[in-house]
Amino acid sequence: MTGLELTGVHKSYGGQAVLRGLDLAVVAGSFTSILGPSGSGKTTLLRVIAGFERVDRGVVRLGSELVDDTERFVAPDRRRIGYVPQDGSLFPHLSVEQNVGFGLPRRERRGEPVAQLLEMVGLQGLGGRYPHELSGGQQQRVALARALAIEPSLVLLDEPFAAVDAQIRQELRQWLVRLHQDLKLTTIFVTHDQEEAMEVADRIVIFSKGRLEQVGTPQEVYEQPLNEFVAKFVGVLNILELEVRDGVARYQELEFPAHGVGNGQKLRIGFRPYAVQVSPNPAACRYPALLRRTYFLGVMLRLELVLPSGLVIRSRMSKEEYSRLGLDDGLQVSMQIRHYRILSTDSGQLGSEVSTNHELPGLNLGEGI
Repeated sequence: MTGLELTGVHKSYGGQAVLRGLDLAVVAGSFTSILGPSGSGKTTLLRVIAGFERVDRGVVRLGSELVDDTERFVAPDRRRIGYVPQDGSLFPHLSVEQNVGFGLPRRERRGEPVAQLLEMVGLQGLGGRYPHELSGGQQQRVALARALAIEPSLVLLDEPFAAVDAQIRQELRQWLVRLHQDLKLTTIFVTHDQEEAMEVADRIVIFSKGRLEQVGTPQEVYEQPLNEFVAKFVGVLNILELEVRDGVARYQELEFPAHGVGNGQKLRIGFRPYAVQVSPNPAACRYPALLRRTYFLGVMLRLELVLPSGLVIRSRMSKEEYSRLGLDDGLQVSMQIRHYRILSTDSGQLGSEVSTNHELPGLNLGEGI
């Protein structure tokens, strides 16, 4: 199996920087998701890895082989990389069997090799059909089978399920994870859907404006974001900017101890909805609030709370807990914030420098995000 390493990779188009000094290592056999907003450079990154674009500066290695720098360049067809674009890009005039076998030597384009690939992706018996006779999910499976036909060392998937509906997308994600577990191919999966990235990947690369913001497991990037961009991009986040007066950090009616911090200093904190405790008992939590609206998310519910000042706080709890507490829209409740992360102070971003219990010298504002 082949891993991947990019060192100091730059790529621009017409003077516009798209990749900005990118350093990335992908472990052989892993499933890595590249997660970022539209226009952040994710597709350009895949095209550089595949060899469809050359780097302006930097080095790309597949395993131990240098495949791209300012002097050496290995052509795409010699890299043994399987590439699945967003729309699948199937040949409409070729059958499923012919599409899958397109990259194989001529003598292998029919018969057992292709039949095995179709069985692998769950399309046995459909080799004689044409792309327009398939569903969107089936077309993407054909595209993946074609990418696997060359026995690649690395598979690149560029938002392959974006064009199919939610239910089929969910089924395809689960199928893709099972296929990866069986084949153990090094896989890079690009998406802007955080739920999709969390579900399929061993590791997630958070990408923004051509730079890596964080690399980690799904749990790490969600629970231990290194900066405010990651914290806001991955999941829902409440953000408050507090001002310190007489040892207390305040925003509207909310107050937090801030011992050792000078008057007038500003702090930005963030906390996830699950960090907000809600009770129907007015005396149970410190702050009164109105439960304005409840959003049903399946097994979980998201709550929209309004404090007397008009400040809106988002909370989250299980459907069972919601029912047990007897909550309902329009109910007067009480709330408090159990833990949160310091995102920044006047002295700059804190990010990864915040410890696991988020205590700073002379400053103790809370626990984990």
